[in-house]
Amino acid sequence: MGTTSMASRVFLLLLIFLSSTNLSLSLYEDQVGLMDWHQQYIGKVKGAVFHTQKSGRRRVVVSTEENVIASLDLRHGEIFWRHVLGSNDVIDGIDIALGKYVITLSSGGGILRAWNLPDGQMVWESFLEGSGASKSLLTVPTNLKVDKDNLILVFGKGSLHAISSIDGEVLWKKEIAQESVEVQQIIQPLGSDIIYVLGFFGSSQFDAYKINARNGELLKHNSATFSGGFSGEALVVSSEILVTLDFTRSKLVIISFQDGEIHYQQTHISDIFGDSFGTPVLLPSKLPGVFSVKIDGAVVFIRVTGEGKLEVLDKINNVAAISDAISLSEGQQAFALIQHGDGKIHLTVKPSHDLSGDLLKESIDMDNQRGTVHKIFINNYIRTDRSHGFRALIVMEDHSLLLLQQGAIVWSREDGLASIVDVVTSELPVEKEGVSVAKVEQNLFEWLKGHILKLKGTLMLASAEDVAAIQEMRLKSFEKSKMTRDHNGFRKLLIVLTRAGKLFALHTGYGQVVWSLLLPTLRRSETCEYPTGLNIYQWQVPHHHALDENPSVLVVGRCGKSSDAPGVLSIVDAYTGKEINSMAAIHSIAQVIPLPFTDSTEQRLHLLIDVNQHGHLYPRTSEAIDIFQRELTNIYWYSVEADNGIIKGHVLKSNCIQEVIDNYCFESKDIWSIVFPSDSERIIATVTRKLSEVVHTQAKAIADEDVMFKYISKNLLFVATVAPKGSGPIGTATPEESWLTVYLIDTVTGRILHRMTHHGSQGPVHAVFSENWVVYHYFNLRAHRYEMSVIEIYDQSRADNKDVWKLVLGKHNLTSPISSYSRPEVVTKSQSYFFTYSVKALAVTLTAKGITSKQVLIGTIGDQVLALDKRFLDPRRSVNPTTAEKEEGIIPLTDSLPIIPQSYVTHALKVEGLRGIMTVPAKLESTTLAFAYGVDLFFTQLAPSRTYDSLTDDFSYALLLITIVALIAAIFVTWILSEKKELREKWR
Repeated sequence: MGTTSMASRVFLLLLIFLSSTNLSLSLYEDQVGLMDWHQQYIGKVKGAVFHTQKSGRRRVVVSTEENVIASLDLRHGEIFWRHVLGSNDVIDGIDIALGKYVITLSSGGGILRAWNLPDGQMVWESFLEGSGASKSLLTVPTNLKVDKDNLILVFGKGSLHAISSIDGEVLWKKEIAQESVEVQQIIQPLGSDIIYVLGFFGSSQFDAYKINARNGELLKHNSATFSGGFSGEALVVSSEILVTLDFTRSKLVIISFQDGEIHYQQTHISDIFGDSFGTPVLLPSKLPGVFSVKIDGAVVFIRVTGEGKLEVLDKINNVAAISDAISLSEGQQAFALIQHGDGKIHLTVKPSHDLSGDLLKESIDMDNQRGTVHKIFINNYIRTDRSHGFRALIVMEDHSLLLLQQGAIVWSREDGLASIVDVVTSELPVEKEGVSVAKVEQNLFEWLKGHILKLKGTLMLASAEDVAAIQEMRLKSFEKSKMTRDHNGFRKLLIVLTRAGKLFALHTGYGQVVWSLLLPTLRRSETCEYPTGLNIYQWQVPHHHALDENPSVLVVGRCGKSSDAPGVLSIVDAYTGKEINSMAAIHSIAQVIPLPFTDSTEQRLHLLIDVNQHGHLYPRTSEAIDIFQRELTNIYWYSVEADNGIIKGHVLKSNCIQEVIDNYCFESKDIWSIVFPSDSERIIATVTRKLSEVVHTQAKAIADEDVMFKYISKNLLFVATVAPKGSGPIGTATPEESWLTVYLIDTVTGRILHRMTHHGSQGPVHAVFSENWVVYHYFNLRAHRYEMSVIEIYDQSRADNKDVWKLVLGKHNLTSPISSYSRPEVVTKSQSYFFTYSVKALAVTLTAKGITSKQVLIGTIGDQVLALDKRFLDPRRSVNPTTAEKEEGIIPLTDSLPIIPQSYVTHALKVEGLRGIMTVPAKLESTTLAFAYGVDLFFTQLAPSRTYDSLTDDFSYALLLITIVALIAAIFVTWILSEKKELREKWR
């Protein structure tokens, strides 16, 4: 039998090896992108500079509203390099100097940087100081020769600075703000050593400063008053002429400042345009000797003659955007304009000296879901026939970026996804028998080839080409990209709302856009001047008995910047992206409460609260009002007035008393309020549990066979307050002046269940609430370190349910109803730990049944997502845990939370500008889906307790089959050998 036992041991070791490969926590390079995807964006472009010299790659350098500087390939639109400066470092200007440096001005004119054009490395950085806030202006001379040192002029923080373009040294500085002049323009005539600084003092005086460019010496300062006053903006027409509007916007004012002497010439708008009914607006286009005025929906181009007289050159209707002028040859310039019509955009390039002629006229078909053109930047090139060709970079209403050339769209980028406001998920449709939306056929050869490659990879016989083919095959997996739901619940739609008012449906497989919709209710119009998208909610989620209905989402917005602006609602089909219904200019929307009730069509009831605390019921149907009336007495909500330090609880009272009877409007009354003293506390953070969170069990087994019962309530609110002096940035208060106080409040009764103070601490506070615990992050001023604290709350009223006999005899109180009005017997446990990083966002993993262990997802200051096991944030951790506590899984206490490199769910990637993390459960209990968004997007699948209920996607079925065959063969061989050995022993 020795041969049999040896063979068994060999194959047992083989099985152990095979199983260990699937249980490993390591992530190989070729596995990146299988369970996750990462997309890079830049945001809405606000400035662009082309670099198309013969040597080097052709590129365009852009700055965006997300404070991103990026270099894009002109051929494909891909990112060569980019830098995200952060929310507090707003980009004011961008240009190219010396043909090799990208110059950026940011932070209100406070920081000037030079970046190496080919690779984006920072060459130098200058911090510019001044006496106060002001308009920021950047002027880079256009006649710079490569490697020739020359001045870069910057006006910011009330001062004019001259900076060396080679090393960023500030050569001289001139204070302007001390004289309270609002600077509008800086002009340096070509080849001149004179700089003109021009601006307004008050609303009726124009000032001109003549400054020596070599040393910053003030040569002359002239000022002149204008009785009609100025409207505020001024445009440069030439090196000696500005144009502006008077205070009433009824006159055009030409300001001449030749040699510092100021002269005014004014012309009535009616003398130029006749009887017009619109308000004239000066368009900020830089055209030599010409300026443009928009009035009555048309753009009028006007030339200023040498005598200061105005000459109308052309009037063009339906102009969406005008570019700045670019140089074509010596003394010849051109500019472009965009018009809309017949579902197309019409691009026209005109010479600046003769607007009657066209250098280029093209029409391009455009997707109407992109909206109108907001900006245009043009660049010229020389064709093979030596004529001028043009390419146009256009920024659309939905923040997308497109390059147009030769009457076609060369490439496009969906950069609106860099400004996501809110996210919800939707299930994909069920695959019907015999029908598949995304059907892909694979022949037998491809199937065999794929399994052979997998086998070679498992046996480590694959070449580099084979590894690449395996990864490509995995990324193009049919199952992952199907447009139907899977039995594990991995395939879903991420429906995101962007700042541009556009909805995108992203497939969780690879992040591809399934559909997009530019919401009509969130587009700028005469009735909605400042549309703002607020949130998305689940509106209709059909279950299996109503699968003929598509799910839909509710998009909530408002037409204005203030909270009392009228609201807008849109209901959108989650499968097709079609708008089902919309309501505009309704009551104000201060709060949206999704109610736990649905009607017969699975539409969820929503209560919208306006600024007057009136409740409005949606959908506005008779069935919905009947359901709502039955549950009226059980509806409670709260409101937080952070500025006033007040939290109030509300209930509905009766129908609103209005001139027009509205059966769907209800008045409310306050039932409790908590007022925090303004001299000692300010509210800085509030957080509640997710309504969709599933809790598996209320009981928690602890050491020594004891049981604790979690206090589970969806009515709990976590509130964090700080001392007034500690409400500013870190370092603005001493430890004695600042303290952080946290509360757990029942929002039905207003009862404070727990209160704790962290002395010598301050915000910002980020928190996440799950089950019966809350984790929050803040800064400890005494220790000069960040901290994370945890609070767990337990229900003592059920403590006597530990007796098994009471459970058997039915004398327990587990089935007794729970009411917020009964005074709860609660006990809390808390603990604090040092944490290395500042935090941008916190989230917690969610699973279908709530059985799997929890992980806290931490969005770090480095724009990565770290998964921290909740066991590290257990308040019961001790320095020397007992044997029973070790068996329970209690980790020995340390003063700091560990940062394990393998715990970064984003791997080595960054989610630049990280703003939020959303988690949603899959149908598979072990797995949760996580989506992190900012300027970039990142999606992944997480298994906090490993995939204990499924095989991994890279499990080799072929190798398993070979192993089974080998085992059967081994058993058969060893059986024969055993029989022969036994026969030989009998013959002895």
